[in-house]
Amino acid sequence: MKVRVLYFAVARDLAGASEELLELPHGATIVTARCAIEARHPALAATDTRLRVAKNEVFAGEGESLAEGDVLALIPPVAGG
Repeated sequence: MKVRVLYFAVARDLAGASEELLELPHGATIVTARCAIEARHPALAATDTRLRVAKNEVFAGEGESLAEGDVLALIPPVAGG
């Protein structure tokens, strides 16, 4: 199945792209997607624990299942001011 991944701020810089399509096996979870993303973009592994993941515009837990066409967003911590 294919999911769309959006990268924001430092995640975008480390991935070298603002978005991409990711092919995952059926039954994949957020953890599966993160592992696939880190395999493609090893520089993101260092920020792994700081990045939040949203699935279809809602923050998602690591064990949440994914479906064809889902949109994931990798969002680093944001400070206001």
